[in-house]
Amino acid sequence: MNISSIVVQTKPEHLERVIEDLKASKVCDYHFHDEKGRIIITIEGEGVEEELKKLRVIEQIPHVITADMQMAYSEDELNSNINVLENQDAVPKILNKEDIDPKDMVYNGDLKRKDLEAFARQLDGVEER
Repeated sequence: MNISSIVVQTKPEHLERVIEDLKASKVCDYHFHDEKGRIIITIEGEGVEEELKKLRVIEQIPHVITADMQMAYSEDELNSNINVLENQDAVPKILNKEDIDPKDMVYNGDLKRKDLEAFARQLDGVEER
């Protein structure tokens, strides 16, 4: 089970309507807001892919300017990653290779150019459909 917090931004004049729409969407839990139009919600999902689908619903609500995940928690993923970290070398093997061309190294930190749904399926261990 994954739980993520999201900050939704809207204009103050649309605040009440966006809160109503978020509550009616059934994809999130509303927690609080401020007078500047910032709204705090949480979403839950069996995996990252399900959370991203819910995030897309939230982004489509009229007058939502942005909806950004701020914090995420995944109990299964956390336990799995702890096991991986405890059983691996501190320095990845690729960094110890002297004959590797840096162009051949894959960097996975650029989320702007990443297919997030495919990345989520990879994280969740779900095969391509």
